[in-house]
Amino acid sequence: MAVAIPAHGGEEHSAAPARREFGRHAAWYVAAGAATTGLQALLFLALRQPLGSHPANLLAIAVTTLANTEFHRRVTFAGAASPTGRRYLQAVLTFAFYAGYGAAVLFTLHAVAPQAGAVAESVAVAAASLAGGVIRFLALRSWVFLRG
Repeated sequence: MAVAIPAHGGEEHSAAPARREFGRHAAWYVAAGAATTGLQALLFLALRQPLGSHPANLLAIAVTTLANTEFHRRVTFAGAASPTGRRYLQAVLTFAFYAGYGAAVLFTLHAVAPQAGAVAESVAVAAASLAGGVIRFLALRSWVFLRG
């Protein structure tokens, strides 16, 4: 329960708990994002040779999106209202976004550097996923895991 603290002029100030909550959410989100981006890169590298770049990327995204969403439900936004259907929709939209975005990044990389190897592909996909992370954090915080 937040306690309002009188600010200058007798006004109540209750922004501090919201800032702490935002900071906690952001810290867990970054930690989970770093871990799942690393896992995604490892899966991609392990699967690239037998499956090819694009199938390896899709499978790595599918596994890490599910793991990441569950982590956020249990840890990052623990205790927040989270309708099941909304969580599943968010996971599907996240997968679709990163699958399309990752494919575009790989196609662009191959067009610019046709001889790009597995490490270059993995770095390109991981770097691209960082850009979508900010949007996903805001969507998770404001739409999927509702604050009470």
